[in-house]
Amino acid sequence: MDLNKELKKLESLYLQSPHRVFTMYLNTDPADPGNLKGKWQIHFKNAMQNFENYLEKDDDSDEKHNFWNVKEKVERFVQDEQPNFKKSVVIIAASDDSVWFAKTLQMPVENEFHWEETAKLDQLRRMQEEFPKTGIILTQQEEIKCIDANLGSVNDTKVFELDLDTEDWRLHEGAHLADRNMGTSGAKSSKQDEFKDRFEAHRERWYKQVAPKLDKLAKDNGWQRIYLVGAQEETDELENAMNKPVEDKVNKNLLNHEETKVIEEVVFA
Repeated sequence: MDLNKELKKLESLYLQSPHRVFTMYLNTDPADPGNLKGKWQIHFKNAMQNFENYLEKDDDSDEKHNFWNVKEKVERFVQDEQPNFKKSVVIIAASDDSVWFAKTLQMPVENEFHWEETAKLDQLRRMQEEFPKTGIILTQQEEIKCIDANLGSVNDTKVFELDLDTEDWRLHEGAHLADRNMGTSGAKSSKQDEFKDRFEAHRERWYKQVAPKLDKLAKDNGWQRIYLVGAQEETDELENAMNKPVEDKVNKNLLNHEETKVIEEVVFA
């Protein structure tokens, strides 16, 4: 998701009666004490009911009809996506069907509901400032994982692995090297030690080879912030080899952790 493009589209949205724009920021964070026992459902239900009560007093039957159409779509989205809820739900919907923006996000929001001529974008802009397009590059010797993220959510993940026979870095879609069998007992330990010594001897050269691929990935994805994660000597070496500036380095081994956990540990910690 390119939120910059989405925001420009939403900023230009203006609807005249009987059409309106529905804006919802719904706090669904299970760790929030205010959401104990699913209180977000009460907030959501009450907000929709308040709009209906207000429109019932209005003589504009077309606007009421338009709201009911939007309400049906919003309720269907909330019902379908509830198993995937994270910290928040953001929905911006035009009653003329020109815009439908609906996301479950890993970022907190304050409950906010509007039915007006324009979309209310302050919280969305704040989230974009706090978590713009971001690249998290995790390195562990011959394996480098790149997480493309925005607004606290994972967009895509790519893994580069060093082919020790050709000494080329390749985009790999299968299991990580950490999952592969290097032998058994003493033979396995011996191979690991041998590889570690070889990697340490050639790390600078090998990282210089992969750095242009990482710079290109950062450019193609429009990363505004880049984090490097791994052993200090490896992140230092990789930062020196790359042209793109690095926001921060986190010296932890998180390569095999689940991507959303990595975001929590690296960006939100």
